[in-house]
Amino acid sequence: MLLAKKRRPISEEERQDALFQELVPEIRKHVSLPIDQARFLEADFAHAITYYRAHGFEESRIRSLLSPERLGGFYARPATVWYPLDNAAKIYPLSMTRGKMAIFRMSVYLKEDVVPEILQMALTFTIKRFPVFATTLKQGFFWYYLDSTKRRFIVEPERSIPCQPIAISASGSQSFRVLYFGNRISVEYFHVLCDGTGGLTFLKTLTGEYLRLLGHEIPREGDVWDVDGIPDPSETENAFLRVEKQENASGFMGKLAVQMSGKRSKTNPCQVLHFVMDADVLKQKSREMGGTVTAYVLALMFLANKFATEEREGTVQIQVPVNLRKYYDARTIRNFSLYFSASLQLDEISTVEEMVPVIMEQIRTKSTKECMDEMMYASVLLVRSLRFVPVFLKKPVAEAIYGFLGDGIVSNTLSNLGVCRVPAEMEALIDHFDFVLGGGAVARAACSMVTFGKKAVLSVSKHTADPSFEERLSRLITEAGIPLEIEGSELHAN
Repeated sequence: MLLAKKRRPISEEERQDALFQELVPEIRKHVSLPIDQARFLEADFAHAITYYRAHGFEESRIRSLLSPERLGGFYARPATVWYPLDNAAKIYPLSMTRGKMAIFRMSVYLKEDVVPEILQMALTFTIKRFPVFATTLKQGFFWYYLDSTKRRFIVEPERSIPCQPIAISASGSQSFRVLYFGNRISVEYFHVLCDGTGGLTFLKTLTGEYLRLLGHEIPREGDVWDVDGIPDPSETENAFLRVEKQENASGFMGKLAVQMSGKRSKTNPCQVLHFVMDADVLKQKSREMGGTVTAYVLALMFLANKFATEEREGTVQIQVPVNLRKYYDARTIRNFSLYFSASLQLDEISTVEEMVPVIMEQIRTKSTKECMDEMMYASVLLVRSLRFVPVFLKKPVAEAIYGFLGDGIVSNTLSNLGVCRVPAEMEALIDHFDFVLGGGAVARAACSMVTFGKKAVLSVSKHTADPSFEERLSRLITEAGIPLEIEGSELHAN
């Protein structure tokens, strides 16, 4: 579990700073929080002023960057808005058990170390633009829901392995966490809030605001939103409800898949590894094989999965999420993705050259709008069928279907966010991004990928101490002539 940072109190020198004294009345006009939170929020301004003064910022510039007007009415108004969970999110709180939650992480690596005081102010200004994230998960009689909460949202130093459970039981608790370590800013999300696309939008916007507060001219464009803008209802839409009635609504279950043979660890994940590859070489190699980067990486994963299991027959099934926004004109930052499974019998897993065309055909036929609409409509029907069933009766069914049984049909996962783009002014200040998935109840690994500039980062969340999968994957990448560096956390074996 992540440990909370001891909050630094405001010093007497900071308290007596003339600019801070000038800003305090304006801050208090914009903040109506419990006294302890309001005082810590004031202290955040004081710490930022101290940083700016130490680094030679002119007072007029500090006044502009830290204008209390930028708080808007967010911290002054009572929390009155609530959000029903989207169709994909409804199952996550039902299927969570002690020590197990659907958590994922998005990280950006800057070219300079993070300044915590400025990152805190960036979050304070950014969260008001994402009201659906300024929420706490609550249990209703029939469904869980997101209830708005007004509080000081905090940044914390990273002190634990990625994607550990978030404490959401306390009233007003966050459903995400913002972490920093060295030059890395990470946001970890409980999947009830969003999918990878929504999570990346928040991270880009937060990073853009952070860099802006450091004095860089960062345009507000694309996925780097204007944090002082007005939220649009389309951004919080449950876009699953757009689907029309389908004659053949396909479900979510399937045959049990071949699993890797290592013993599952109690810590989930027990290790996270990042395979940092040359993006241009990886793309060229994929083209030589006649496929996309996703198809090529899937082929490597099939081979590594086969090497890491003692099973000699059965089906290896790798789950591949599909962003539904490419089929609909949707701007939602909430969940709007489904998946298909790339599947091969163990005896069909041969060479990369032979597998890539087969995988490409599966991608072409299984990820169509028609297939996704069928699955999306099935999710709508499932939610409708359970709408009048109390939560305490839904929960054991969800744990069975989406816990052990649902995870059992997946050998591994590959979630590829593709190429991450930001404004050129921002790109010059960033080294790379990475994306990490938490784990399920059965599979021994989950893979995720994002490309930025010259670096393609394939992240492997491990759920076993057995190194067979990542060792074979590393060997396959290296033998293909793709420059590779491996980074990651220590192994928490138990």
